[in-house]
Amino acid sequence: MKKRYLTLYALAFATLTFVACSDDDGNDGTPDESTSKSKVITNYADIVYKNYKDALDDAIELKTAINTFTENPTQENFDEAKEEWKESRESYGTTEAFRFANGPIDDENGPEGLLNAWPLDENFIDYVEDNGTVTEGGIINSTTEYPELNKAVLEGLNENGGEKNISVGYHAIEFLLWGQDLTAPSEFLPGQRPYTDFVDGGTALNQDRRRTYLNICADLIIDNLTYLVDLWAPQGSYRSTFLALDEDVALQNMYLGITTLVLAELPVERMSVALSNADQEDEHSCFSDNTHRDIILNLKGVVNVYYGTYGDIKGPSLADLVKEANMEFYTSTASAITEAEDKVGDIYVPFDYAIAEGEESTEGQKVKAAVDALMDLGANLLAGASSIGVTVNG
Repeated sequence: MKKRYLTLYALAFATLTFVACSDDDGNDGTPDESTSKSKVITNYADIVYKNYKDALDDAIELKTAINTFTENPTQENFDEAKEEWKESRESYGTTEAFRFANGPIDDENGPEGLLNAWPLDENFIDYVEDNGTVTEGGIINSTTEYPELNKAVLEGLNENGGEKNISVGYHAIEFLLWGQDLTAPSEFLPGQRPYTDFVDGGTALNQDRRRTYLNICADLIIDNLTYLVDLWAPQGSYRSTFLALDEDVALQNMYLGITTLVLAELPVERMSVALSNADQEDEHSCFSDNTHRDIILNLKGVVNVYYGTYGDIKGPSLADLVKEANMEFYTSTASAITEAEDKVGDIYVPFDYAIAEGEESTEGQKVKAAVDALMDLGANLLAGASSIGVTVNG
C-alpha cells in the first residue's frame, strides 16, 4: 500500500543529523573489534527467519481452526477461530520490524499487501450495515461478477481500484470473523458478527461463499508466509543475498526498517491518524479491538532487532555496536526504549476508547505521549546508527 510518511520521515532524519553527529565522549565513531558487524548481520537473519517461521506455524493453527469452523460452523468453533486469529497476530506483529528494510516483504514483488494491508473497505468484501440498512454488496455477494472464488481471483482483486479495496490478508479474515464494529467505544465491544452468517439457512446471503472466502484467505496467509520463510531460511536465496551485502549496507537496511517503523508507520499512520480523527475506523485492528496488541508487538519487534534477541536467540546486536562506539547514545537509547514501552503500556484498552474523545482528552493525551516516546526512540536509534558510521536515509 502507498504510505504517506516519507516527507515526515525525511524531515525527522534531517532534524536529527546534528544530534547523531555529536560525540561528546571524543570517540571517533568506530566500534571496537570485539563485536563483529558480520555476526550482527547474521544474527539478524536468524531472527528474521525464526520470527517468520513462528508466524507461519501460528498461521497454520489459524487455518486449522478456520477449516474446522467452516466444516462445522458452531459458536464454539467460531470463538476458537477468533482466538487463533489473535494468537497468529502475536508472532506476525513483531515481523513488522523487518519491513521498510529493502527486503522481500515489501519490495516490488513482496507479499506485504496480501498479508497486512489496511485500512479495509468492508463493503469490498461482504455486506455492511449503514445506518441500520444492510447493503448486500461485496465480492461474496457478487455471484454474477465473480461466479467462482479461488486464490487467483481474490489475489487479483486485492487493492484493485483503490488501496482500501483489500480482499485478502489478516484484516480480511478479521472482518469476516468479527464483522463491523458498530458499537460505541464506551461499550468496550468488538464487532459482533454472528456465526450464523456462515450457516446455511442463516439470515445473511451466500453462506457457502462466505465459508469458501474465509478458507481461501487462510490458505493465502500460509502461501505468502511460506514464501518469506523460504527466502530467509539457512539456504534461502534472499538470506544469501543479504549476507553478501556490504556490511554497512546491511546494517543500514536493518536500521532503515526499525527507524521507519518507529518514526513514521507506527506513531503516525497507525496511531496519530486515528487519534486526530477520533475514529475507530482508522485503527489497525478495528474489527477485533486488538489494536493495542498491534502497537505493543510492533514496538517489541523494533526492540528485538536492536538488541539482537528473539525467543531463544540472543546474539551480537546493533546495541552492542553502539555501546562500543558511544556509551552515551547506548544509554539514552536504552532509556528511550523503556520510556516507549511504558507509554505504550499506558494506553487505554481498547484503543478505540482511548482515541474516542480526541487528542485533548485524558486518554488521548496518553496516546499522544506514546507517540512522542516512539518518535524520541527513533531519534535515539538514528543517533546510534550515526555513531557506528551508518547513514540512514529516509
